Amino acid sequence: MSVTTIEAVIENNQIRLPHGVLLPENAKIYILIPDSNMPPVSYIGSPRLMHPAQTSDFQKEVVEESFDGGV
Repeated sequence: MSVTTIEAVIENNQIRLPHGVLLPENAKIYILIPDSNMPPVSYIGSPRLMHPAQTSDFQKEVVEESFDGGV
């Protein structure tokens, strides 16, 4: 895989390439952002069981209670 480095600018959330730089349609590009002050992206993953056989330990039981208010 060969690599070419091109300096570009972001304007209105779009990449503006220098004049005369033409990329083929559907070209795969990689973007490096030096000295970025971007806020970190938060990721909250879904919990996973280490042993799927333990799923029975987490089953819910629904209990219905009748409240008649002492009538």
